[in-house]
Amino acid sequence: MDRYTALQVFRHVAQLQSFAEAGRRLGLSPAAVSKNMAELEAHVGARLVHRTTRRMSLTEEGKTYLEHVMRGLDALAEADQALCPVKTGPSGTLRVSAPMTVTLTRLSTCIPHFLSRYPELALDLHLDDRRVDLVREGYDLAIRGSDHLEDSSMVARKLAVMPHVLCAAPSYFQARGTPATPAELKGHECVRFSLSGHADEWAFSKDGRTERVTVAARYSVSSSLAVRDALREGYGLSLIPHPYVEDDLRAGRLQSALDDWRSVDTTLYAVFPSRQHLAPKIRVFLDFLVDAFASS
Repeated sequence: MDRYTALQVFRHVAQLQSFAEAGRRLGLSPAAVSKNMAELEAHVGARLVHRTTRRMSLTEEGKTYLEHVMRGLDALAEADQALCPVKTGPSGTLRVSAPMTVTLTRLSTCIPHFLSRYPELALDLHLDDRRVDLVREGYDLAIRGSDHLEDSSMVARKLAVMPHVLCAAPSYFQARGTPATPAELKGHECVRFSLSGHADEWAFSKDGRTERVTVAARYSVSSSLAVRDALREGYGLSLIPHPYVEDDLRAGRLQSALDDWRSVDTTLYAVFPSRQHLAPKIRVFLDFLVDAFASS
């Protein structure tokens, strides 16, 4: 068994969730992929993947082994790069998962400039508001927004804090009235961002007291951009991150309410697997994210 090839096969199979796709990426036949996987499982003495005719998944042993394999392969790649005078910067493919609205409003115009600095680096950016499993799905890094980051085996680097604002179109407030207290939100037409950690309850604080409002909404949607569009059209009010609507507020398309009350903040983090040696491609992307959010 060529152990290095077998480890590369395992990594690609785990990340791509496909024996056939792993073979195409590595230039190996399906038989060669299966042979390498069988020999690697025999070598470690454990089943690494569950495989059926419909799908495959990592076993618990496979998940644990993958973390070590990725760490080792990345360290080898970093060592090769350090001794290769031809390569002047990070290389390879960087797989990133990021929320759609954050990316479109804060990052997407900056990314081409980032890639122009590193011609040997490719970025595979997946815009998805769900929380991905970085190791199982083969991502190098994810951007996550959270009121509080859950404990995990991941490393998290803080990028920015986004305060929320209660707002609606002027026409909505003219028709329904502008609430002066959180209690007055009862009976208003609320637009609910369904993926938020506070989707069902909005909290407002003032003078040391907190008032919580149960969100009753006929319109729930999993995109903050869709929430913003509904507000622009005069349909209801919502609690939404300020950066997503700051241009609308400045232009008068939307108006804020309860400005003397403080609401929730969402903190953005870059999250990546804990590794002793961070791959250069991840390191430079982290630096890019910090700079991009600091300047936006």
